[in-house]
Amino acid sequence: MLLEADCVPCILRMAVAALRQLPLDENIIRELCTEILEIPALRGLDWNKTSAAVIEDIWRKIVKKIGSSDPFRLLKSNQNQKIMDLYPFFEKMVNEAADPLYLAVKLSILGNSMDLMVADPSLTVERSIADKVKLPLSDENYSKFRKQLQATQHLLIFGDNAGEIVFDKLLIETIKKIYQPEIAFVVRSVPTLNDATFDEAKTVGIDEIATVIENGIDGPLPGTVLNRCSSEVNDLVRQSDLIISKGGGNFDTLDEEQKHLNKNISFLLLSKCEPYYRHFGIQIYQPILAN
Repeated sequence: MLLEADCVPCILRMAVAALRQLPLDENIIRELCTEILEIPALRGLDWNKTSAAVIEDIWRKIVKKIGSSDPFRLLKSNQNQKIMDLYPFFEKMVNEAADPLYLAVKLSILGNSMDLMVADPSLTVERSIADKVKLPLSDENYSKFRKQLQATQHLLIFGDNAGEIVFDKLLIETIKKIYQPEIAFVVRSVPTLNDATFDEAKTVGIDEIATVIENGIDGPLPGTVLNRCSSEVNDLVRQSDLIISKGGGNFDTLDEEQKHLNKNISFLLLSKCEPYYRHFGIQIYQPILAN
């Protein structure tokens, strides 16, 4: 999905919210805001980009200015630990559910609330799950997803945020219990925002139940562009029977990729903005499972 007018103020709010979470002098924040506002796409001069590509431009400026390649390392660690502490509770919920896969999919989607792009900062993961866990997924889309899993021997998952990946772990465990496919889980090579890297995936134990691989992209892109990914990732894409794409950044970029990619892709994310509402027809902050 390419930029829409709604994306510009949303990206700017995200950038300021991210800067406010860092121990920066106010003058540094103002200097960075000035530099960010010089990005052509944020001035309405380049609409042929995804939000993820614009955020990559922003993140390069932030990293260069503050001299840290992973300024949210501690935040990511805290997000992972927060959900790992709750993991036994969610695992019990899934194991006792009438349809464990259905609940595991929904929790994996609701975990997408742990995102710096969420417009409502009060939407904590606890509140999101408490409010949304009873919301239904599309019966048609879930049925199609389950049928695709039944025929899947090689499953490829593009992960998204720290914290969220703990719910992805629960989803992977549930899928393996039912269908036993080989599973590869792709993370960012270069830190960006609170997106998960290999370190975060290993910390929560995803490497113990799936093959964890970095995407190979040589920049802080919070998304997936296959011609920038490593040959190993592209080989996994070709071998996969089903691809699961987590989060908005992966959707925005892979939505453009799938126009010429003959693969089954299931998108799992929250409807976080008006463009998603218009595209999917799902109200804001509702779970999306789209094939």
